[in-house]
Amino acid sequence: MGSRDYGTDPETVQAIARQIKQVHDRGVEIAIVLGAGNIYRGLEGAAKGMDRATADYMGMLAIVLNALTLQDALENSGVHTRVQSAITISEVAEPYIRRRAMRHLEKGRVVIFAAGTGNPFFTTDTAAALRALEIHAEAILMAKNGVEGVYSADPKIEPDAEFIPEISHHEALTRNLKVMDSTALSLCMDNNLPIYVFNVNDESNIDRIVSGERVGTLVRTNES
Repeated sequence: MGSRDYGTDPETVQAIARQIKQVHDRGVEIAIVLGAGNIYRGLEGAAKGMDRATADYMGMLAIVLNALTLQDALENSGVHTRVQSAITISEVAEPYIRRRAMRHLEKGRVVIFAAGTGNPFFTTDTAAALRALEIHAEAILMAKNGVEGVYSADPKIEPDAEFIPEISHHEALTRNLKVMDSTALSLCMDNNLPIYVFNVNDESNIDRIVSGERVGTLVRTNES
């Protein structure tokens, strides 16, 4: 959204594409899961009182719009990209096929997983955790807008909230810190998948995390 109330800000899209390209050019395999808050925020009024499943499917379609937008920005910067959708939209995206996605990654393509899990009642957080585990990802990098990582409370509401540089999945769940929704966080905890929560507005952060620097908050189990 950038500074908009809802919709797509081209400069923000280009900034995200630059960050991805910088890391991709180092040979890192990258898969992306998007949300659709920027679009769905403009549909909230229409969705009030709507059946939850119907509203969730609308959200999945909005994610496909974002995926195509990011794909276009990446392709224009010279990064080969494939969009795989969890719901069938064969004219604009491949269907999600796990082994095909892994093959794209091996060939140096960025893969964008669209439409969440393809099921209502599941968030894009859960989609990110599920897809990461399916493709054997080493970590999830969870981008936040203007927030440096995990805090003891929402820093936009409570200025005195304490920044937490490292925490376990279990503690994040028990303290209800809203790192991810509980289903996604439990999935990461059960499979020892680390999560790096960072501020996406700093264009150096993704590259720094991949380089091994401590940026934002690391959520992990003792084994991960």
